[in-house]
Amino acid sequence: MVIITVISLVVLALLIWCAVRYNSKANPVASKNSHNTLLEIVWTAIPVIILVVIAVPSYRLLYYMDRIEDPELTIKVIGNQWYWTYEFPDDEIVFDSLPLSDDEIDVAAGQHRRLEVDTPLILPVDTDIRILFTATDVIHAWTIPAFGVKLDNVPGRTNETWTRITIPGKYYGQCSELCGIDHSFMPIVVHAVSKEEFEAWRQDQLADAGAAPDAVNRFAALTQE
Repeated sequence: MVIITVISLVVLALLIWCAVRYNSKANPVASKNSHNTLLEIVWTAIPVIILVVIAVPSYRLLYYMDRIEDPELTIKVIGNQWYWTYEFPDDEIVFDSLPLSDDEIDVAAGQHRRLEVDTPLILPVDTDIRILFTATDVIHAWTIPAFGVKLDNVPGRTNETWTRITIPGKYYGQCSELCGIDHSFMPIVVHAVSKEEFEAWRQDQLADAGAAPDAVNRFAALTQE
């Protein structure tokens, strides 16, 4: 913002100077010069130098926009035709999230047609969450506008971003990459809960899966930090 403000002010000043100094009244005899080699070199070189200076911090910022050094939680989102699979790699928790059919929607309970799933993703608020993306068949895109997250799930490749949810609630999203006949019926549902509620849910998942105690201890130590 500082750099672009300075550039805008300089360009404005030059435009005003040219308009005042070289208008027909102040300069009735126009110059016959067709070009100025030195001036052309200067106004080409200066923007190049400015762009190079801007590029160094910009690339660093772009890198860290999609990556977080010390995430508190890591999840993996796997796109399938036409549902989502979620993994918690640190705990070996894995489950599918399947869309509900029209017959399964409970309108009285506030559910929305084509936007509900049988097993939503549970995530804690006030937590730095790293999200890994991949797919098993074709390209999908896991998108939740409220999180500012939209990234492609590409087979054979792992993309990465991160988010931090600050408000508990139910968040909706949809696949945003054309992936086949049921692309428009591939919803995403995330329940953002407190850290205590998330830990209780996590313990239930570990108990159901018969996870080893050391995985539980690892997560407990992580949340205490």
